[in-house]
Amino acid sequence: MGRSYRPNMLGSEIQRVLSDMLVRGELKDPAFQNRMIGINSVDVSRDGSYATLYITVLSFTPGKETTAEDKKEVLEALKKSAGFIRTEIGKAVKVRHIPELRFSFDESFEYGMKMDKILDGLKK
Repeated sequence: MGRSYRPNMLGSEIQRVLSDMLVRGELKDPAFQNRMIGINSVDVSRDGSYATLYITVLSFTPGKETTAEDKKEVLEALKKSAGFIRTEIGKAVKVRHIPELRFSFDESFEYGMKMDKILDGLKK
């Protein structure tokens, strides 16, 4: 059976709200400084009790790759801010129950960059 309409719409709204919060700088944790955090997708469980947010972390410093420690720091900061984020989502999205937020890294961007480097090496 396919995914229902409601979890998809709720996921899109959660993604929009959190992205706006990051752009406006509403999350004040130092882990968010000098880093670009992208919300790639949000999967909401069928019953709406959990939302898994897939994030990508990039450095603003040219030539510097994001380390595992940077990712862990951002992930911990997002987990600490989850209550505030849920409150803001509740203000923006009119649903009875705001899902519990879970954060996970989306490795597809880094995998794509790795494949590009391999392909560039083959051209030479």
